[in-house]
Amino acid sequence: MRWNLKPKPSPEKVTKLATELTIDPILASLLVQRGIETYEAAKNFFRPSLENLHDPFLMKDMELAVDRIEKALQFGENILVYGDYDVDGTTSVALVASFLKTITPNIATYIPDRYEEGYGISYQGIDFAEDNDFSLIIALDCGVKAIDKVAYASEKGIDFIICDHHLPGEDIPKAIAVLDPKRPDCGYPYKELCGCGVGFKLIQALGMGVGITSQDLIPYMDLVATAIGADIVPITGENRVLAQLGLQVINNHPRTGFQAILKQVKKKKLTITDVVFIIAPRINAAGRMKHGNHAVTLLTETDMNKAAVWAAEIEQYNTDRKETDKRITKEALQQIEDNQEQDRFTTVVYHEAWHKGVIGIVASRLTETYYRPTLVFTKSGDTLAGSARSVKGFDVYKALEQCSEYIVQFGGHKYAAGLTLDASNFEVFKQAFEATVKATIDPKLLDPELVLDAEINFSEINPKLYRILKQLAPFGPENRTPVFMSTHVKDTGYGKRVGEDGDHLRLVMRQGDAPTLQGIGFGLGDKSDIACNGSPFKIAYTLDENEWQGNVSLQLRIKDIKV
Repeated sequence: MRWNLKPKPSPEKVTKLATELTIDPILASLLVQRGIETYEAAKNFFRPSLENLHDPFLMKDMELAVDRIEKALQFGENILVYGDYDVDGTTSVALVASFLKTITPNIATYIPDRYEEGYGISYQGIDFAEDNDFSLIIALDCGVKAIDKVAYASEKGIDFIICDHHLPGEDIPKAIAVLDPKRPDCGYPYKELCGCGVGFKLIQALGMGVGITSQDLIPYMDLVATAIGADIVPITGENRVLAQLGLQVINNHPRTGFQAILKQVKKKKLTITDVVFIIAPRINAAGRMKHGNHAVTLLTETDMNKAAVWAAEIEQYNTDRKETDKRITKEALQQIEDNQEQDRFTTVVYHEAWHKGVIGIVASRLTETYYRPTLVFTKSGDTLAGSARSVKGFDVYKALEQCSEYIVQFGGHKYAAGLTLDASNFEVFKQAFEATVKATIDPKLLDPELVLDAEINFSEINPKLYRILKQLAPFGPENRTPVFMSTHVKDTGYGKRVGEDGDHLRLVMRQGDAPTLQGIGFGLGDKSDIACNGSPFKIAYTLDENEWQGNVSLQLRIKDIKV
């Protein structure tokens, strides 16, 4: 790994903030690094409140959206709430549909089939709306590029309201309203909402017209927090408020569907990380292995017995998903080795029989192994479906744009995208993608970067510091768990490789006269020759707690070790 130690913030700013807040200079330094330099900013950071949410009507087209929905409610129109099959899409649909159902029974939901329809708004979905007398579709987490499909719906007399957070193209669909903070002509002050976040702003605006306050909407924030964690959007500003309040709902008053999931995993208090690795994969598994409708049904179910049945099914889908992605990852790694492609700037692999629902996960696993922009393809009907993942600092979406002459369609973000190709274009696309990345990527980005917040000494580490650091949570993009560095560290002689295959490393370390500290480095077993030979070394780590037989002690979660 490349270690990148953040520059020390201004000592004057750190001292001033530490004095104003009466906190440790280490914490004050971390806050200044995050752009929090005043008492007021720190108050908003540590105590996110509903007052920090922006007026939803600051978003372009919000008045048009609310007017159209109010008209539909007034005249008893049927409304179809439409969303993508991933976590952000299904939570968005559950959110908006369950809110509207408190006002009218004329609400139905629609999730496109990953295999039959693919990502986003589909012609089949519009035909379904026509066949079932829906005159308004509210599309969530998709649609900002669906120009042709919105026009198709318009010809059938079906109106669209689009709630999206993806980057729009040059033209905007001719919908009744297009709510997207990333629209160039949208002056909404916070640009990093996820799709479910945009959906929340819609129900917030609708509620204002009938006396429903943001306080009344807190029970819906568990869905928003789940989408924020799963969609890897920055946990700053408005997202921090929604994530923290949503986590409180999950931990104190979880909806029936979440209760059913949590009973299966026997987890008590959840962090945003737990949401990402426990709840989100299970919601995603429905769309990956069966159908996203199952996730929406679970998330909107209020009967515990029925929810338990749905949760058990989804648990099985998740088990199947884990077995499938493990097998395909192994096959993909073998394909790379057999084709002697370890030294390329990109990874592009394909097999016609790979499960379309897990190729995104496989792409992430391959990126972890070879750390380069990665595409995994499988056969999907008459075309090839691909999933892209990137390395930190490289925009894979822009790279795909430069290869667009070989692509049928694509969409996504800087670090993750989906695309389809004609099979006849696979080899030429593969070469074009390799050439594009080779010409545009900074070679240092092909080595994983470990960003270090500060260098500290063991003498500064204590339970009080850890308790305060926990208040920086929820952690996520642009508010990562603080990573520290300490130098001239020595193992006390108890260091050893642990785990079935000796993959991990457990150390008992000393630095100068400070008390010894225990540390665990998962996947760092091969660093034992550096750490266990009696010579000093430096470590990068986060602070963590270790619970063993009822005893809780501070430990270092080691990220890397260097001579």
